[in-house]
Amino acid sequence: MQVTVESYDPARAAVDVLAVPLFQIESDKPRLAGRYAAIDRALGGRISATLRTGDFRGKRGESLLVYPEPGAAPRRILLVGLGPEASADAEALRRAAGAAVGAAAARRGGSVAVLAPFVRRLRPPALGQALSEGAILAGYRYDAYHTRNEDGRGVVSSVALVFDGAAAARAARPGRDAGVVLGESQNLARDLSNAPANALPPAALALEAERVAKEVGLRSHVLDVAELRRRKLGAILAVGQGSENPPRMIVLEHRPHGSSRRRTQPSKKTSARRRVPKICLIGKGITFDSGGISIKPGAGMHEMKHDMSGGAAVIGALRAAALLKLPLHVVGIVAAAENMPSGAAYRPGDVVTAGSGKTIEVLNTDAEGRLILIDTLTYAQRLGCTHLVDAATLTGAIVVALGDVNVGAFTNNEAFLGKLLAAAKIEGEKMWQMPMDEEYKEQLKSQFADLHNIGGRPAGSITAATFLRD
Repeated sequence: MQVTVESYDPARAAVDVLAVPLFQIESDKPRLAGRYAAIDRALGGRISATLRTGDFRGKRGESLLVYPEPGAAPRRILLVGLGPEASADAEALRRAAGAAVGAAAARRGGSVAVLAPFVRRLRPPALGQALSEGAILAGYRYDAYHTRNEDGRGVVSSVALVFDGAAAARAARPGRDAGVVLGESQNLARDLSNAPANALPPAALALEAERVAKEVGLRSHVLDVAELRRRKLGAILAVGQGSENPPRMIVLEHRPHGSSRRRTQPSKKTSARRRVPKICLIGKGITFDSGGISIKPGAGMHEMKHDMSGGAAVIGALRAAALLKLPLHVVGIVAAAENMPSGAAYRPGDVVTAGSGKTIEVLNTDAEGRLILIDTLTYAQRLGCTHLVDAATLTGAIVVALGDVNVGAFTNNEAFLGKLLAAAKIEGEKMWQMPMDEEYKEQLKSQFADLHNIGGRPAGSITAATFLRD
C-alpha cells in the first residue's frame, strides 16, 4: 500500500472512497463550516443532507456510506465518527483511516482519500502518523496459504491523506513516514503470529529475526542449545526438551547512530556503563504450546501457535526502532521454544535450575512461559540492560481480570511504569496496573525447591508476575 500526503481539493479526488471524519454532533441542526462546507457544496450538498436526516451523529467508531451525485469525482463518501471533539485522539484517527480502507476493500475498491481533520491536541506530524498507521493496519490480510481469493475483498493499493494547505501537508510527511514504519512493523508481527507452527518452529523464527535484522541494520545473535547449556539457562532448556524442535534465544540490538560497540553477548564490563539507559524488550516466543505433559484440552489448541505473539511484537518493535533511527539503545530478546509432550519432556514434580541459580519445582508444565522468561530476564541483566519490559501471552487469568480491553501491567519500578503508562495513553493503548504485594509470594513456596512455577488458582496473573520478579 502506498500512502501519500496531499493538499488538493478532496472533492476532486477520483477515488473509490473519500473518507470525511467528523466530530460528534451535539446539535439538532448540524451545520458544516469552513473546509467541510466547501467540500459539501462541491459534492452537491450530499453530506449536509445526510446529517440532517440524523442517520449519522459522529459517534466514535460510527460510519455511514453516502453516494454522491453522478459525475462527482469520488465514487463513494464515507462519513466517519471521531467522537466528542474534546476527547479525539490518535486512536480515533487510526480507526477512521482504517474504516475507509475497510469500506473500500469490502467493495473491491483500490483507492482511498482521507480528509485530515483539524484536531486541537494533534499537530500535522501526529495526524499524518495516526492516519497512515491506521490505513496500513486496516489493509492487513494473512493469505500466505490461500490458493485463491474467495472472500471477494479488494486490495487497497493507494491512500491519500489530504491536508488543508501545502504547509500542513509538508509538516505531516515525516509523521506519515513514521506511521508507515509502525504499521508495517506491526503487520510483520501479525504475520509471525499467524504463521502455522509447522512452518515457524523456534529455529525458523530465529532465521526470520535474523533476516529482519539484516534488512534494517540491527545486530543479531542466536543462542542455540549448546550455548544455552554453556550459559546454564536451564529453564528454557527444560521447556524445550520435549520437542524435536530445540529452543533458541534470539537477541536483536539497535544502537543510536554512530555507536559501534557490539553488545549482543554478555561482557564482564557492564557495571561502568549502567549509567546509560539500556532498554530491553523481552518477548515470550512459545511457537506452539500443547501444555506439555499437563496437556491442554483439544478445543482451541490450534490457537496455541499464537503463544509467541509477545516475541513477534518484540521483533516488530526492534524493526521499527531501527527504521525510525531512535536515539535509544534498545535490545530485544525472544525466548523461543515448543512446549510438547514426549518421553523426553519435563514433568510435573521435576526441579529445574534457572539461569539465575534459583531452583524451581514444576507443578504444571503448562505454566512454561514464566520459565522461559525467567531465563530471558537473567540473560538481559547479564547484557547490562537497565530497564526491562516483557510482553507475553502469560496466563488466562489476566483475561479473566481485565478482558480484552486493558493490558495488565506489573512493575518493581513505579517511576518507569509511569512513563510507560503515559506513552501508552498517548498511543491509545489501554493498560491497567496490577498489584504485586509481598503476601503473594506465599503461594509460590515449595517444599522441594526455592519456589513453585504456579501459585494455585487465586490471583493467577499476579503470582505469575511475582514469580518473574523474584
